[in-house]
Amino acid sequence: MSYRLAVFDMDGTILDTLQDITNSINHALEKNGYPVRTIEEVKSFVGNGLMKLAERAVPPGTSDEKKKKVYDDLIPYYLAHGTDNTKPYKGITDLLKKLRAAGVKCSVVSNKADPAVQNLVLKCFDGMFDMALGEKPGVRKKPDPDMTENVLDALGVRKEDAVYIGDSDVDIMTARNSGLDEILVDWGFRSREFLEEHGAKRIVSSTEEIYKIITEGER
Repeated sequence: MSYRLAVFDMDGTILDTLQDITNSINHALEKNGYPVRTIEEVKSFVGNGLMKLAERAVPPGTSDEKKKKVYDDLIPYYLAHGTDNTKPYKGITDLLKKLRAAGVKCSVVSNKADPAVQNLVLKCFDGMFDMALGEKPGVRKKPDPDMTENVLDALGVRKEDAVYIGDSDVDIMTARNSGLDEILVDWGFRSREFLEEHGAKRIVSSTEEIYKIITEGER
């Protein structure tokens, strides 16, 4: 039996956002007098939202107040520049079109602030998702299941009819905390070896594999 709903993570799964995230956190760090970070460092910091990114990027021993200041400087810059270099990974746009043509609903859940999520979906995937949800008050971030449960309820899909697609250990935990089957991609912010070490059950290297799994119901 095929899946009725595909729930996608955003950063590292459908969008290569790393350059814009790096530029944004470095803008905030520089503004506050801290050393900038390399793109590889930022790659290891992402996955738990922009507040956690700010906390990880500042020097050890930085006070909570100063961490919050970096975060406050990061957000407006990212909202203004978060689409400068960001683009879909190869094959993602075609995958979404094919899934929708096959009658599969598609959604995005991300620990990125909700305004940034909506902005990116509008620019990169206008009309391709049935629902997109980012970090907002009253909804716990991944790996808690709140976001995925909100999507399931809103779109009227049972857990057994949905599959979660991501690229990180946070996504592995999110799928399992939500009671959803999982697909992990190896082109994102974490390596195949990292995903295997964290217990990923199913890892793919192409969007064609994702389409086949979803439409043919490979469990």
